[in-house]
Amino acid sequence: MDKKTTTKNNNIIEGSIWKSMLAYFAALLLGAFFQQFYNTVDAIIVGKAVGSDALAAVGGSAAMVVNLFVGFFMGLSSGATVVIAQFYGAGRRDEVKKAVHTAIAMSIAGGALITLIGLFIAPWIINAMKTPTEVIEASTIYLRIYFLGMIANLVYNMGAGILRAIGDSKRPLYVLIISCFVNIFLDVLFVIWMGLGKMGINQGVMGVAVATVICQIISAVIIVAMLMMTGDSYKLILREIRIDAEMLSRIVRIGFPAGIQTTMYTLSNILIQASINEFGKDATAAWAAYGKIDVLFWMTIGSLGTAVTTFAGQNYGAGKYDRVRSSTRQAFIIAACITIPLSTVLYLWGEGFLYIFVNESQVIQIGIQMIKFLAPFYCLYIGVEIFSGVLRGMGSALIPMLLTLSGICLLRVVWIMVVFPLNRTIVTVETSYPITWGVTSFLFLIYYTYYVRKNKIKGDADSVK
Repeated sequence: MDKKTTTKNNNIIEGSIWKSMLAYFAALLLGAFFQQFYNTVDAIIVGKAVGSDALAAVGGSAAMVVNLFVGFFMGLSSGATVVIAQFYGAGRRDEVKKAVHTAIAMSIAGGALITLIGLFIAPWIINAMKTPTEVIEASTIYLRIYFLGMIANLVYNMGAGILRAIGDSKRPLYVLIISCFVNIFLDVLFVIWMGLGKMGINQGVMGVAVATVICQIISAVIIVAMLMMTGDSYKLILREIRIDAEMLSRIVRIGFPAGIQTTMYTLSNILIQASINEFGKDATAAWAAYGKIDVLFWMTIGSLGTAVTTFAGQNYGAGKYDRVRSSTRQAFIIAACITIPLSTVLYLWGEGFLYIFVNESQVIQIGIQMIKFLAPFYCLYIGVEIFSGVLRGMGSALIPMLLTLSGICLLRVVWIMVVFPLNRTIVTVETSYPITWGVTSFLFLIYYTYYVRKNKIKGDADSVK
């Protein structure tokens, strides 16, 4: 088999690492920006045209529940991304083909299952999260409509993950740009021009949810078409979409721990959300607005984590271990150069961002406190994202899952269950974040050092392990 048929002109496994990583990361970040941009447009239209109660419904408990389900599947699907990246880097075309078709089959089956579960449990879980009474019905409506688009959501994300695994971060970006502007148009059409926002909170939230689902369907159709039209080893053939048991097992070995890790992470955040909800609808709205600002950091560090996973995966698959370690170091440099200025901007001028989403002065004041407390600590999280991305790219998923469960999830739960009852303030809730970020980054540093020494990830190897 000709290895060059797959790896020819692959800048990820040859040439300058930092230049290729920056280019790849830039496209990912721009894509994440457009992803969040249309989520932010939802929040702006809901917050301004309908009110802060509607913002709390869309960005509060409902958003957390969506993250819980989607996060698990995306963690699981990261196993497919890693497997495809390793096989693609190694030039193993047949395995790439099997992995691609298995991954798409997984996303269809997973989307159908999540839709069924989500439609039934939406009312229960919204109430269980102590959602303010004023927004319970609207949150439930938003959640149920969102779940109807789950198959399209997962197919798009899986398809985009396949493209990124082979080093293509540009075409997923193009899809996001298209869906972003379609979403903006539909938001304005439903909520403002058709007047749903003036009919009440439930109708306004419904309009935004329907617009989001339509965009997810459009994105899925385009990404599937892109996979079908390629002539490379990752070409998608609809009649061949099926689960290969051996490939599924390989994907699950890597992806399941990541899925559990993401789920537990989200569950701990749901506990945080429930604690914030105890302070009333103003605090819930402020937390939702802060979340739309806070996402500037998370989409940046998340994009970098995806980039370093792909670089580690392909270079590990190609046996270029020296480039795996170099990718880790250079990802840290890029992360520091972005995180420090971003934290500074949010700390100094975060108040201006809040006015984009809400008008109420009480909500603004709570939001300002949240930004000024948390923004300076973002740097503590860098190690978690970079180290876990590299380790996952090399195929290590179980220990990173355990580290995250212990350092972030378990510690955060203990904090909320033990410390918060002793001092029921928003600051006490917020403090759980920097403590768990710092502890977990330190644990990852120890394990990464141990892993590369034990597995001799130092120089080029002759074959894939």
